[in-house]
Amino acid sequence: MHTVFVTGGAGFIGSHLVDRLVGCDDITQVTVLDALTYAGDRRNLADAEASGKVRFVHGDIRDHDLVSAVLPGHDWVVHLAAESHVDRSLIDVGQSVHTNVMGTQALLDVAMRAGVAKLVHVSTDEVYGPLPTGCATEASPLRPTVPYAASKACSDLLATSYYVSCGVPVCITRSSNNYGPRQHPEKLIPRFLGLLLAGQQITVHGRGRHVRNWLHVEDNCRAIEQVLRAGVPGETYNIGGGTDLTTIELTMLLLEATGRDADAIAYVPDRPANDVRYSTDWSKIAALGFTPRRELPAGLADTVAWYRRHPERLALSALGAGLEAMSA
Repeated sequence: MHTVFVTGGAGFIGSHLVDRLVGCDDITQVTVLDALTYAGDRRNLADAEASGKVRFVHGDIRDHDLVSAVLPGHDWVVHLAAESHVDRSLIDVGQSVHTNVMGTQALLDVAMRAGVAKLVHVSTDEVYGPLPTGCATEASPLRPTVPYAASKACSDLLATSYYVSCGVPVCITRSSNNYGPRQHPEKLIPRFLGLLLAGQQITVHGRGRHVRNWLHVEDNCRAIEQVLRAGVPGETYNIGGGTDLTTIELTMLLLEATGRDADAIAYVPDRPANDVRYSTDWSKIAALGFTPRRELPAGLADTVAWYRRHPERLALSALGAGLEAMSA
């Protein structure tokens, strides 16, 4: 039997992971630590909390005393708490660095002292930077181009150092772009859906030729659980296997899903450091038994249907609206 400590568990990926963990017979308790900033929402945990297995703690990962009080006694740790919005990181670099780097350090320090059996640090394929051709393996150099990705690369290296120097049993996951229900409306798919369903225009950078791999959040969470159970400490695992799409290809799918046409698109100049393509080799996690199950057409249709049922989850914050204006 296991107990799990999840940081950022009220967020998009975190809440889907918590849903998955509470459904496991050998997991008796999941403790969620979340600061409930712009991307965290307690509503995301409603079903999981109803199971009776979830303990929610409202707090900041950077609060060393709080983490020291609530983490000990857990077998496993999954670290998702992060500032993950690229445009926000361009506006406030310090916030991204402080949360993503110093928050990770605080967690690693407490985990080391508590003697946890496994810690999975959840990262991103953006740390590899742009790849015009080919795929990044876990051994590829880290070449981030934006502050968010740089802060995640730094936290990855910090996590590895705690394994090498201190023996903390850390694994790192780096997934491609996730999509699915409950994603914050500043991310591309819900942002576009909110605007299209409201009859407004959407803005596409350049000609929309940037390539991303789109992975359903449930597949990512299955992979994270696989690493939690079978990953080798000290190792990094790329998580991919979704569908490669250019931004304009994804946009056309969203136009079709919402009954809009190409007149809804406004093309705007590309933003700085908008990496042309991300791509990873995920054969290493495939060797652990992971294969994605959610095909994009059905997964995207389910996602659109969820947001139609929950239009209130498409409302941008004041800062989000400002970011939207900046990108237009």
